[in-house]
Amino acid sequence: MRNKLFICWLLISAVLSCKTETKNIESGQEISKTKYLNYPDEDKFSGGIKMIPISTPKGEFKVWTKRVGNNPDMKVLLLHGGPGVTHEIYECFDGYFPLEGIEYYYYDQLGSYYSDQPKDLSLWDLDRFVEEVEQVRVALGLNKDNFYLYGQSWGGILGMQYALKYQENIKGLIISNMVASIPEYQKYSDEVLAPKMDPEVLKEIMSYEEKEDYSNPRYMELIVNNYYTEHVLRMPVDEWPEPVNRTFKHLNPDVYVTMQGPSEFGIKGDATLKNWDVKDQLHKITVPTLTIGATFDTMDPEHMKWISTEVKNGRFLLCPNGSHLSQFDDQKVFFEGLIDFIKDVNDGSF
Repeated sequence: MRNKLFICWLLISAVLSCKTETKNIESGQEISKTKYLNYPDEDKFSGGIKMIPISTPKGEFKVWTKRVGNNPDMKVLLLHGGPGVTHEIYECFDGYFPLEGIEYYYYDQLGSYYSDQPKDLSLWDLDRFVEEVEQVRVALGLNKDNFYLYGQSWGGILGMQYALKYQENIKGLIISNMVASIPEYQKYSDEVLAPKMDPEVLKEIMSYEEKEDYSNPRYMELIVNNYYTEHVLRMPVDEWPEPVNRTFKHLNPDVYVTMQGPSEFGIKGDATLKNWDVKDQLHKITVPTLTIGATFDTMDPEHMKWISTEVKNGRFLLCPNGSHLSQFDDQKVFFEGLIDFIKDVNDGSF
């Protein structure tokens, strides 16, 4: 009997030990979560939102940012595309970055919906936007020990241009769904993507392009249902995620048309980005760099892969089922590759 009681006591002790260990693990996770969400008092008051003053040649304005999380080593600033859309296109990051303990910042560039929207078109200039990003970086306290700069589409242009001037402030650079040359983007659109379209649809689209009748509802209907659903977001339009619809609803056409041009089939007219090309400067980028491309992108995935070989320390991520917004239509591949890059740079294994 005594032996049986001793064995029972051992079993009970083992069970209690396991429970205690589980509690300790859970307690550790709770501490980690608490630390991740432990914002400074001013962020607690505002929900992490800061309106940052920006000095420009045309005066001072304010831009909107929102902090999520708290990690001294991994802080990602998200540069949205467009130009002139909003941070809302990245709200799906909420489903991935917090689980990995990555701190990140939503940011509406000057002219975008949540920031000031001055009417002076001269402000929509690439070099001025670079200086804006630098002012945002300083205001948020980001530096070479923690600062990851993520830019998608137009944000990728801005990210490359920023890195060419200020890469000493960056820990890691992510260029997502963007090539290093607008003329090559236009060539890919004209010579590769256009011929894949239904000839009758393409003919009708080009008729509107030739007349510069870009505001015609039929033109947008053709573009959205035959081009966007193939190369921008590979989902039926009525299934597009709500943040995508919201960001397009909030687009500032003044910024978009000035820099991108009125066409949805490339960059045309007198758009200020029409001749942008930094292919011959990529070798100057020495910080760890991830380029993300997608098989069905509006951009040539082979060019995006090539960028990763031109920068000094590059890696390429292909989203095989994705398009221009691969954070939605090839989400698992996109976020696994992005998170792996950030963590590899952070722990020194990149």
